[in-house]
Amino acid sequence: MKSLLLSGFLLATFSIPVVGSASVDTNGVRLEYVGLRSAFQNSSAVASEYGAQKKKKRPACSDRKDNDRDGLRDYPADPGCSSRRDNRERDPQSTPNDPGLGAISLVGRQLFPPDNPWNQDISSAPVDPRSDAIIASIGANTGLHPDFGTFWEGAPIGIPYTAVRGTQRPVAVSFEYADESDAGPYPIPLNAPIEGGSSATGDRHILVVDIDHWVLYELFSAYPSGAGFRAGSGAVFDLASNALRPPGWTSADAAGLPILPGLVRYDEAVEAQEITHALRFTVSRSRRAYVPPATHFASSRTDENLPPMGMRVRLKSSVNISGYPATVQVILRALKKYGMF
Repeated sequence: MKSLLLSGFLLATFSIPVVGSASVDTNGVRLEYVGLRSAFQNSSAVASEYGAQKKKKRPACSDRKDNDRDGLRDYPADPGCSSRRDNRERDPQSTPNDPGLGAISLVGRQLFPPDNPWNQDISSAPVDPRSDAIIASIGANTGLHPDFGTFWEGAPIGIPYTAVRGTQRPVAVSFEYADESDAGPYPIPLNAPIEGGSSATGDRHILVVDIDHWVLYELFSAYPSGAGFRAGSGAVFDLASNALRPPGWTSADAAGLPILPGLVRYDEAVEAQEITHALRFTVSRSRRAYVPPATHFASSRTDENLPPMGMRVRLKSSVNISGYPATVQVILRALKKYGMF
């Protein structure tokens, strides 16, 4: 699988910058968090992009042409362009109504405000004094395992997401951990894709973003139930706000974080050729602590050399990425500039 090109990066090539405040302990353990997660939408297109490189052509948002015929050309004049590398010069408003499940693209649109921690440039932040020790506890000689692509062992790999319009009918959702979940209903299509497929036994996340109201809905351990769903936990995020979840609360993610903002999306990595936010990763052992923007921990261990939830890491600036395919370099540039939670 071509995305395994990333596996050559050992964790020793990462450092932990100082970008957050002190760890916070709270009570309660809810969800387990194992593996490394990220996902492409329309992954088959990504797989081909990792192959033989085509002759380079100027991206639509810097080719001096009015490709969407709205009287505006290129970035930043055309609001349909998220960057000069964006290869889709099309206004988000031009997406047709009800195009079918999964057919709505986010068109490189950035989730959360520009000053949100997810969108923070940490490339110049100082290195945390415990960086080497914490990286060593994760496994300095352990390679990255990108959990996205097409299929793995007969099941879809990665975390899918669905974009819907504001007219999507909300459905009832019941929760096992209702005391730390946002009450429904949620505007989730009954045939929304589930992480791992309909018969999966893993985390079974469902992610849905309402692009008209700019609200994100996420479920953990989601199963169809009658005319709606039952889930372990669920969270709703206003994508125009920097508000965090209440202290000590989980989400569809064990750290209390949103999931979608940390995914590698097709519209960014392949179409826009630029990722302007942090990515997400998971470790097999963590600490009984969290740092903002995380709000929840999932461990009983107190070893200060273990990573707390919400810890930020980045790829060292000294790492040479020039030998990697173009799409992989997009991911690696983001890891240097924005890092991962």
